[in-house]
Amino acid sequence: MATRTATPTASPQAAPISSRPAIRWDAVVIGAGHNALVAATYLAKGGLRTLVLERRDRVGGAADTIELGPGLRVPALAHTVGRLRPSVHRDLDLKRHGLSLLGPDVRVFAPSPDGSAVVLWGDAARTAEGLRERSASDADGYIAFDALVRSMGRFLDELGRSAPPDVEAPRLGDALTGLKLGKAFRGLGKHDSRTILRILPMAIADLVAESFETDAVQAAIAWRGVRYGAVGPWSAGTAATLLMDSAGNDGGAAGETVFARGGPGALSAALESAALAAGVEIRTGAEVTAITSKDGRATGVVLASTELIPARVVVSGADPKRTLAGLVDPVALGPSLGWRAGNIRTPGVVAKVNMALKSLPFFPSARKEGKEVLRGRIVVAPGIDAMERAFDASKYGATSEIPILEATIPSLADPSLVDGSRKGTHVMSVIAQYAPYNLRDGDWASHADVFGDAVIRTLDSVAPGFRKLVTHRQVLTPVDLERDYGLTGGHPLHAEAGLDQFYLWRPMLGHGRYRIGGLDRLYLCGSGAHPGGGITGGPGQNAAREILSDIRKRR
Repeated sequence: MATRTATPTASPQAAPISSRPAIRWDAVVIGAGHNALVAATYLAKGGLRTLVLERRDRVGGAADTIELGPGLRVPALAHTVGRLRPSVHRDLDLKRHGLSLLGPDVRVFAPSPDGSAVVLWGDAARTAEGLRERSASDADGYIAFDALVRSMGRFLDELGRSAPPDVEAPRLGDALTGLKLGKAFRGLGKHDSRTILRILPMAIADLVAESFETDAVQAAIAWRGVRYGAVGPWSAGTAATLLMDSAGNDGGAAGETVFARGGPGALSAALESAALAAGVEIRTGAEVTAITSKDGRATGVVLASTELIPARVVVSGADPKRTLAGLVDPVALGPSLGWRAGNIRTPGVVAKVNMALKSLPFFPSARKEGKEVLRGRIVVAPGIDAMERAFDASKYGATSEIPILEATIPSLADPSLVDGSRKGTHVMSVIAQYAPYNLRDGDWASHADVFGDAVIRTLDSVAPGFRKLVTHRQVLTPVDLERDYGLTGGHPLHAEAGLDQFYLWRPMLGHGRYRIGGLDRLYLCGSGAHPGGGITGGPGQNAAREILSDIRKRR
C-alpha cells in the first residue's frame, strides 16, 4: 500500500474491524479515477479532510497511459480527453499541475474499403467544402446540422451542470434550478425547443438521415450515438447520446478530439498533483471491500486488510452497481433498492486493442490530405447497416466479424509516447465494438486473440498491409475491464447511457442527486451518476458541490 500526501502525515494503522478508531476523515472517496480525484479536490478545497482509496497501484482508472513495450506508451482505455469541463480545468489549475492539451484541426477521418473517405474538421465550413465533392446536399445540410447539434449541446450542458430535482420532496433549490433550466430551454428558440423534444427519443440513424443522403457520412456522424453502448444506430434514444456527447465542448457534429501530452495518464497525474496540493491524502493498493453503516447512515469503509476507516461521509467513484450491490450491506440497503441496484444495466460490448506499428499505416483514401487527417479519430464504420449488423452479433452473444472501430495514432500528435531510438514507430489505440461481455460460445480467455485478429482485418481493409506493421498487440476484453478497472460488466461508462438511465434516472429514479435515498451520507461521484460517462469531470464536480452544500446545512 502506498500513501501520497502533499506533506508527510502519519497513516492510520491497520485495525481490527471490531475497533472504533476516532473519526479522522471528513470524507473518504472510493477509487481514484478522474471523477473521484476531481470530487476529492473540490472537497478538500472546501475545507474537508479527504482521503482517497484506490485498489490499483496508481491513480487514473480508465484515464491511464501504459507501457506496451520498451519505449512504447499507449492510452490504456480512453484515448482522448477533449470533453473535460473547462471549469474543472480552470478551478483546479491543471495547467500549473502539468497538463498540456493537443487539439488537431481534424476531428474524424472515416475511410471506407472502396478507397473513399469522409473527413470531419473542427471548422464546419471546411467540412462542408470537403463533403461537396461527394454530395452538394450533404454539404449544405452539414452546416445546419452542426449548428443544431451545438445549440442542443449548450442546453444539455446546462442540464448536466445541475443536480436533478428531488421529485418526491422538491425544495426551493429545485424550483430555482427549474427556473434556470426553463430560461435555458426558452433560449433555444421556438424551432430548436420543439426539435430537441422530438429528437431525444429518436434513433441516431433516423436523425442523420434527415440531413444527409450519403451512407458513409451518416455513419461517420452517427458513430458517437452508439459508442460504448450496447445499442445500434437503429436503437431508440441514441440521438440523445450524440447530443450529450456534444454538451459542454466545441465538438459540434464532428465531436471533440483532444489529446493530453503524455497520454491520458498525464491528465490523471495533473489531477493527482492538484489533489495533493489541496491537502488530499491518496492511498493506492487500498481495496475497499465494504461500506459500513449504522442507523441508516454511512459511517466509513473497510479495506481488504480489515482496516476500518470511519468518515463523516463516504463518496464512491466506483460504478453504482458495484457500490450498492457489492459494497453496501444488503440489510442496510433493503430488498427493494438492492433489487433495483442489481438491475442497473451495464452490458459491456467494448474491447480495447492497443498496438505498436513499425511505420505509419497507408490509407489510400488519405492520399489527398496526407497524414494530417490521421491526427484525429479514425472511424471505420462503412455505413449505417454495417453498424447495425455488427451490433446484431453482440445481441446473440457473438463478437462482430467486422467490428466498428474508433482508432487514434496518438504518437502523431505526441511523439513523446515513442522512444526516440524507435524512428518511424507509432502506437495505435483502438476502441472496438461489438464484443459482448457474455459470450454464447467459449470464453474471453480463448477468444481475445480471435477478436484482435478481426480488428486487424478490419483495419487492413482500409489500410492495405496494416497487419504486417504490427509489432506489439494488447487486447483488453470486457472481462479485463471489469477485473482490472472495476467496471461492472466491462461497461466503460459505469452504466448504459440510454434515456432510461439519464438525468433523473441515472442511476435510478429517486437516487439521481448523487445521494442514495435510505442511506444518508453515501454519495456517488463517478460516471454512473448524472450527467454520465466520458472524461468530463462533471459527475465529480457536481457531486462535490452537493456534498459541501449538505455539510454546510448540517452545521
